[in-house]
Amino acid sequence: MNAAMPLAGSHAVVTGGGRGIGLAIAARLAALGASLSLVGRDRSRLYEAVQSLPAGTTCDAHACDVADAAAVDAAFAAIARAGHRVSILVNNAGAARSARLAATDDALWNEMLGVNLSGTFHCMRAALPALLEAKAGRIVNVASTAGVVGYPYVAAYCAAKHGVVGLTRALALELASTAVTVNAVCPGYTDTDLVRDAVANIVTRTGRSEAEARGALAARNPQKRLVTPDEVAAAVAWLCLPESQSVTGQSIVVDGGETAG
Repeated sequence: MNAAMPLAGSHAVVTGGGRGIGLAIAARLAALGASLSLVGRDRSRLYEAVQSLPAGTTCDAHACDVADAAAVDAAFAAIARAGHRVSILVNNAGAARSARLAATDDALWNEMLGVNLSGTFHCMRAALPALLEAKAGRIVNVASTAGVVGYPYVAAYCAAKHGVVGLTRALALELASTAVTVNAVCPGYTDTDLVRDAVANIVTRTGRSEAEARGALAARNPQKRLVTPDEVAAAVAWLCLPESQSVTGQSIVVDGGETAG
């Protein structure tokens, strides 16, 4: 194994890979030697992401809504036809919308579970045969601190992310006798488009300034700052390395200590 490129020869699928945490994960895995397939709903954004990766990175893009099981199966079939043997799956695609429980209609509930939970399940199921063949597979599910604690006004999102953590634990035990590990990374408030949307929502609802709204979110973190996408990507990348083989069924929280108390 090349010590500088420990993931050389590995092929990683990163969902939601067109921006934010997903793009940071893709860049980190590429730097470690992995080839990549990026999956997401926005084809043009995916192609921009591919172009932004370091020169020499082998990477293709597949437009797909992970909430659609048939579309996921088609995307993984296309990845296989391209000659890629998937050994790493990072389920990062996600969405967050807020509403009081009484105002959460079936459409919002189904959207949150469809993208965040069912999408994770669809991709795990589609990737599993290749991961088992790889003999050293990795599944990393990007959940959230909303998967380990509750937050008001995002009941559907919390339910979905708690489901991702439970799904992670269950599959880890199913696969414990194989060389495939299954873990989750749970970021706190991270400086991404999702948080920028949350800031805009706070501004609209409360009349606070953007700086005040960002400060309110950062104040939840004992380090008094937002987590960065690169910090989340570093945790994901470590779980993909050979030395993490004994780590499975775990939820690694990246939140500056927010959920420690």
